[in-house]
Amino acid sequence: MALVAFGNITDFGTNREFVRHVLAMDTTFRDEDVMWRAVESRTVADIAYVAIIVWETLAAVVLLVAVGLWAGALRRGRHPERARRATTLGLIMVLLLFGLGFIVIGGEWFQMWQSADWNGLEPAGRNVMVAAFVLIVVHLPGGQGGEGRR
Repeated sequence: MALVAFGNITDFGTNREFVRHVLAMDTTFRDEDVMWRAVESRTVADIAYVAIIVWETLAAVVLLVAVGLWAGALRRGRHPERARRATTLGLIMVLLLFGLGFIVIGGEWFQMWQSADWNGLEPAGRNVMVAAFVLIVVHLPGGQGGEGRR
């Protein structure tokens, strides 16, 4: 997530265009039954893009804090409950961004799936799968201090 946020901050224009095109629905089939959903305001699209970057950055910070908490808990031989909670929060933020934001809102509401040029469903799906897999692994029972958990 830190690399995703860093990339969007340092190469602001590339993905800004992506968000603008997805919201404008200008490379979809342009079906009149759904084109009313299009957001053609560049200002609104730019606000949405900045909000995405802020969310990515916050998720990255939470996950980096979680890594530090895991390292501290493992080094001291303690149960990593705080690390698990921080990881869960960060991963849920990732799932909300890519699952709800990109797949549901971008892919379905704004019909991103129809675009050959501005379609981010595949990378969003990869991010959802990785985050979901790690979330499951983090919550598997057992391991150090796993017995007697409440």
